[in-house]
Parts: sequence; C-alpha cells; structure tokens
Amino acid sequence: MANNLETDSLKVLIAALEKLNTGFSDLKPFSAPALDPAAATVLMQVADRMQDNYPYFHPLYAGQMLKPPHPVARLAYMLAMWINPNNHALDGGKASSQMEKEAVAEIAHMFGWDTFLGHLTSGGTMANLEALWVSGRLDPTGTILASRQAHYTHSRISAVLNLKFESVANDLYGRMDLQALQERLDQGGVGTLVATLGTTATGSIDPLPELLRLRDQYGFRLHVDSAYGGYFRLAGNLSPQTARAFECVSEADSIVVDPHKHGLQPYGCGCVLFRDPSVGRFYKHDSPYTYFSSSELHLGEISLECSRAGATAVGLWATHKLLPLVPGGEFAVGLESGRNAALSLWQKIQADPRFVVAFPPELDIIFWVPRAASVSAASELSRHFFAAAEQKHLYLALANLPVEFFNLPAEMLPDSPTITCLRSVLMKPEHLTWLADIWTLIQQVAAEVLPADLD
Repeated sequence: MANNLETDSLKVLIAALEKLNTGFSDLKPFSAPALDPAAATVLMQVADRMQDNYPYFHPLYAGQMLKPPHPVARLAYMLAMWINPNNHALDGGKASSQMEKEAVAEIAHMFGWDTFLGHLTSGGTMANLEALWVSGRLDPTGTILASRQAHYTHSRISAVLNLKFESVANDLYGRMDLQALQERLDQGGVGTLVATLGTTATGSIDPLPELLRLRDQYGFRLHVDSAYGGYFRLAGNLSPQTARAFECVSEADSIVVDPHKHGLQPYGCGCVLFRDPSVGRFYKHDSPYTYFSSSELHLGEISLECSRAGATAVGLWATHKLLPLVPGGEFAVGLESGRNAALSLWQKIQADPRFVVAFPPELDIIFWVPRAASVSAASELSRHFFAAAEQKHLYLALANLPVEFFNLPAEMLPDSPTITCLRSVLMKPEHLTWLADIWTLIQQVAAEVLPADLD
C-alpha cells in the first residue's frame, strides 16, 4: 500500500520530546495519567472519519487554497502541545511568546518594517478585524471601502464594528477600478481603504501604487489585506505591475498576512501589523490577575483575542529558522514554483479550443470554463467537469465570477451576468513537477465530458 502520509518524521518528534523532557528533570517525579486503552479504538474511529476528506496534501488536489503545513511546522506545533502554552500572558507562554515576537518581527521585516506593532491571530478574519477596529477608533464616522472582489469578511467585520462599509467596482482583471474609486472619493467621508493583494477568488492584485497616491491626495487610511498573497513579496517571477504593488506595501498603514496559507503553517495562524506602534494605546486595558509576572510586553496587551495557542508561534518560529524569509531562498523558490505551475497550466488551457480562459494569473490561481453556446451552458459544463475530474482523483474547485472577467467568444450567448467556472489554486511547490499528470487528467475529462463538436 502506498504511504501518502509521511510518518518518518515522528522519530524526530520523539527525539525532540526527550530533549524537551530534560528541561524539567529537576522536578519531583510525576506520572501523567496513562492513555486509556479505549483511546486506541477512538483514534481508529477518528482515522476512519477523517478519510472523508479530499486529499488536500496531494499534488492532485488543485482546488481550493488548502495544503498541509510544512513537516517542521507540524512537528514543532505537536512538540509544543505537550506543554500547551497560552500566548496571552508571559507566564502562560514564556518561551512561545518570545518566539512569537521574533517570528512576527521577521514577517514585518519581509514587508520592510523594523518599527511596528504586531502579533499573531487565529486567522485572517481576526487579523482584519483588528486592523479595521483600529481604523474605527481613529475615525469612527469614516466609511470603509473595499473592492467587490475583496474578501466578504470586510463587510461583515464593518457591520460587527458598527462602521459604514461600501464596495467599489472592479476592472476586467478583478482589481479595484481606479475611476470608480476616484468618483467615490470625491464624495468624501472615506476613512479607510482596503487594498487586496491576492483576492481569494482570482488572486488579483489591487493597484497599490496608485492607491497610495490617492491616499496622499485624500487623506484616508490604507489597509493592505494580503492574507493570501503577502508572502509573494519574496517571489522573483511576478509581472512588473504585480511586483511594483508588493514593493510599496511598506507604505501602508496596516498589513494582514496569513501564515496558514503560503506560510506553511497549520490552521489557524494569521498576523496583523501596524506601521505606527502608537496604535497600541487603543488596546490598553487592565487585568487583575494576568500581567504581573513580567514588566515586558505581554502579547495580550496588544491583542483583542485573549487565549491563543502558543504552539502556533512555535510552529511558525521553527519554519522561519529552517526556511528564512529571504528572496532567492528555499521558501521563496517554493512560491515561484507554484506561480510557474499556474502560468504553465493557464497557457495550456488557453491553447485548447475547448476552453475559454480569463486573464493570466497574477499569483498562482487560474480559472477557466468549457466553451459552450451560452454562459449558462458553460456553467453547467463546469459543474459536470468538476464532478468527472473528482472521479479520476483530480480535485478542482468551482467559482461563480462575473462574465466580463472572461474573453468570451462572440458566439457565446451572455444569458447570465455571472458564470460558474473551474478554478485551480496551484500553491504547492510540487504542483510544478506534477503538472504533466494534472494536464493529462484534464484532457481525459474533457474528452469524456465536453461535446465532441468542441474538439
């Protein structure tokens, strides 16, 4: 039987646990409760239930933005769980709190910041909530703007925070439309603009250099949501326009990035950064029992969340030590491999007359539809294609996007404003070497599912 789930690293975990144990050897002997023999049965039930998942770890899973953590992150996280530190206060996570500060500083340095305020969160939603919460404290009446292709969390967060929110139209490449934005800015009342560097549907990059110039003109706060795309600042194979956007991220007022996406971490691991450390004043609060073990900064003093898993910081710290966040390093090369895979697959699909593509990928996400007589017929074919691909163990995704994103042939009847398309996120470094297998399976599915007169 093929062993698709790597297990050799468990030997390293056992050795590390033995090393960890020596740090507490001067304690009075204590025997933790023995594992209940029934636990083995329960774990086998868990293993059985967990088989009801798509194989997110495998290169033939090329659907949603899901991939396993790096082995060192997984092992470091598990190692920390034997202690289960809490990074709210230093006495709950002495070592892991310091590791979080160091890991977050490395992320901030990646964006060009050495002076900042920031910390990890349970994910991008919470990280964006904190950024908009600070925006609301600075300007309670200002409207939050984000593009229509920005993550839906921004409108929901604004509602939670009782802040006004409006969306701005996109251009034909899924980016924020500058003319539409200018018209809205002329009306006044904008407090914060959210620029998305890597939309979750299409991987589109909002035109950050132009947005920064508008900030200088109109005086709004600029928040960069790079939960998906932030790490691509290290990639050396971006288009010139995309590279320029990442080059000026350091001029933003706040940044969000998700290490549990391209940062190779387990869920949930987000990160929020503020360029101006003085916004920490908004977090100030008293706790009668928490912050007295040290005069150093407790992470709970600069976070809206209270208890947070210290193991998250340990996993991220270990990953940075093994794979430093530097251009040209192994981590950056992995990002570049995923992008190269997306570009190559997009080119193959573009050259196949049975498919209709959208714009080229800016990061590592591509989407396309089967050619059909109408938009609605193409949507139906996409759904059939998705199901047939799964039967061949090729796992794609579906998305519902505006028809104007696609270069529709003149004969395709535009009978719907949106189209259900096939979508692939090629975010695993292994996707590049597996591209021939992926393309072979796409060809096989196309031969079975698409009408013969489309060949």
